[in-house]
Amino acid sequence: MKITKALTRLNGSSSDPVFVLLHGWGSNEYDLPDLLRYCGAGSADYASLRAPIAYGMGFTWFGDWAHEGVPEGGSLTRQAYDAAAAIDAWVRGSIPADRPVVTMGFSQGGLLAAHMLRFDPARYAAAVSFSGWLAPGVMDGDKALEESQPPVFYGHGSIDDIFPSSDVKAMGAFWRAHGTLSEHIYPGMAHSINMDELRDVQRFLEANDLVRPQIW
Repeated sequence: MKITKALTRLNGSSSDPVFVLLHGWGSNEYDLPDLLRYCGAGSADYASLRAPIAYGMGFTWFGDWAHEGVPEGGSLTRQAYDAAAAIDAWVRGSIPADRPVVTMGFSQGGLLAAHMLRFDPARYAAAVSFSGWLAPGVMDGDKALEESQPPVFYGHGSIDDIFPSSDVKAMGAFWRAHGTLSEHIYPGMAHSINMDELRDVQRFLEANDLVRPQIW
């Protein structure tokens, strides 16, 4: 698996984070960059990656699933690792090693955004997971995360029925133990992103010095 297409803006200094954006099932690299301006990162550098597997009119990170782009069990563990390895290879080849990397993604991309911290805790500074879930199993980086406790934002809707509730609970439980978790549940929201969530992401990014506070 290899990343062959990305939409990028990489002009900032070495102290500025790069947002690595990971779209969801059936979408593409144009899906997420516009969200940055709604969460206080409109001028930030970013790399929005296209998933490597063609699906319908878009692309997917996982080629096999139990339902609607959602793998489960050992299949999810294997596919999440393969996708994370491809993302990491692209990051290492395209983003200077001295630049902090913040991952942000939706659904499949939301799983992978947080998963990158497990893949290499030393390389990825923070994660924003919109409506993601947790790949089961233990990864080599999990122990290091218990010590480093990186900031993780996890937002999801109260009526999102794409994943079993046990998967959503597992995501929250893992990151409460392995990160500094900011979890938000949005009443009446299904598998989506809303403006309240984007405002919460802005507060999360500002609180962790990942964007400059906005002056109104």
